[in-house]
Amino acid sequence: MTQRRTGYPRGAGGRRRRPGCLLFLAIVAGIVVVVILLWYLLAGLLRLPKPAPPTGPREPTSQPADCADVQLLSIPGTWESNSTDDPHNPTANPNSLMLNVSNPVRQQFPESRVDVYTVPYVAQFSNPIAIPPDGQQSYNNSRSEGTQRATDELAAMHNRCPLTTYVIAGFSQGAVIAGDIAAQIGAGKGPVPADKVLGVTVIADGRRDQGPGQGTEIGTATPGVGAEVALRGLTVPGITMTGPRPGGFGALADRTFTICAPDDLVCDAPVQALNPLNILPSLNTLVHAVGNPVHALYAGFRVDADGATATTWTANWAIGLINNAPHPAHS
Repeated sequence: MTQRRTGYPRGAGGRRRRPGCLLFLAIVAGIVVVVILLWYLLAGLLRLPKPAPPTGPREPTSQPADCADVQLLSIPGTWESNSTDDPHNPTANPNSLMLNVSNPVRQQFPESRVDVYTVPYVAQFSNPIAIPPDGQQSYNNSRSEGTQRATDELAAMHNRCPLTTYVIAGFSQGAVIAGDIAAQIGAGKGPVPADKVLGVTVIADGRRDQGPGQGTEIGTATPGVGAEVALRGLTVPGITMTGPRPGGFGALADRTFTICAPDDLVCDAPVQALNPLNILPSLNTLVHAVGNPVHALYAGFRVDADGATATTWTANWAIGLINNAPHPAHS
């Protein structure tokens, strides 16, 4: 007996797959694609300012009377700032690690000598796989805002006060931002000239790397790398891991310092601990690393034989640079 053909393709077990089933599967696939696209768009893409070397007329011999001789640009870490904080009187997080650096500097000098500017930005790190959503801004959005605001401040200060020099310091997410800006300046593509930067210190830098062009290690050098280096190339909604900085800190390498506590996965991650091929466990490890006990204890982490902690060392380093900084003429 001849089998009647219907023209429908057969599925597993010889059952016919009808057009309605195929249409349903196509609709589901389309919905999944739309959800993923919306997830990426809502979480935010990483938007960093394009390199733009400072331009302008020949350097003058004096600057306005209200210009400070030096600006300390302090960039707080995750959960230590917000977008509306006062950059000259930050109160968003009274326990912010960077206050242990900026406050001693502010107490040491008059405003005419140093302008202490704490970059206000959202400073959050949303877990993209949290259920329910944690309600925070994504790392991409936070880092983009912090970088833009820090870059804008440096550019504005240099435009108005061309003889002012700079000390830059940051912690955690703020260290990534500070290091990125320092790398641009060191490559001649930043908002201020390299010769105006007195020094840079990054504490728990997520893009910390080994090799040429990197900053000088303060304290015992740890064998790992930053989480962004360990997860280089990983891109999920709201989190873009940008890997090491090409060329390191360039012209600023000899005056850039990095502090990293052993076993702090933010800056001392073994490659096998964070694997882009094992995304979900790696993301959980990365998000929890930001709040791990080691990462939270830099105010007590000793970095030299005299017992100086990471923040004490950084404050004393900044004070020393400011003491020895030029005294430009004012008009």
